[in-house]
Amino acid sequence: MLLDLGKGNIMRLSGVFYRGLVPENPVFRLVLGMCPTLAVTTSVEKSVGMGLASTFVLLASNFIISLIKPLVPKEVRIPFFIVVIATFVTVVRLLMTAYTPALTASLGIFLPLIVVNCVILGRAEAFASKNSPLSSLADGLGMGIGFTLSLALIGSIREILGTGTFLGIPIVFGLDPYTQNIFILAPGGFLTLGLLMGLFNWLGKRKQSPGVKPPSPPDHCRTV
Repeated sequence: MLLDLGKGNIMRLSGVFYRGLVPENPVFRLVLGMCPTLAVTTSVEKSVGMGLASTFVLLASNFIISLIKPLVPKEVRIPFFIVVIATFVTVVRLLMTAYTPALTASLGIFLPLIVVNCVILGRAEAFASKNSPLSSLADGLGMGIGFTLSLALIGSIREILGTGTFLGIPIVFGLDPYTQNIFILAPGGFLTLGLLMGLFNWLGKRKQSPGVKPPSPPDHCRTV
């Protein structure tokens, strides 16, 4: 049933939701969505804005794709997924243009490029097209929040160390506001991402049972 919320189903949905936060975190574990991750994390505001926009698209597209998957021929499923995702990206872009024009302008081309974000297309293909609407909502919410928190963490480190501010508010370390401009440039993005990814993988291996392989992204999404 579409709204079967028995105890067992709630536990299962909780597990699906939790996967996107830590065990299969799209940035630090599955290594998906690297282009927006490196491009927009120069500030916390841009990071959270991109994360929330992606979460909305994930939730909406997962739900719709899961609902109407029996009606879509296998031969055209990927183009169909892209059309659905593009529709919701257009919706979120129009809403953000109307209510947060400054944030929309700062995100630039990376907002419409959510259409080809492999986090979203990958979940549509790997999960929503094979599971129930409720499970797909839980998966979209978990992956979306995991993506948002990852961007926010990277953005916080880069903004604090690169500009000496947090959400635009100056932060003073000691007597002088020392900053390293490299953190708001591309090398700083790669450095921050690499160190955090190494930390998360190390923590994951410590908790991982012997013989269990770490999660891997779908074949068609490995380099996006």
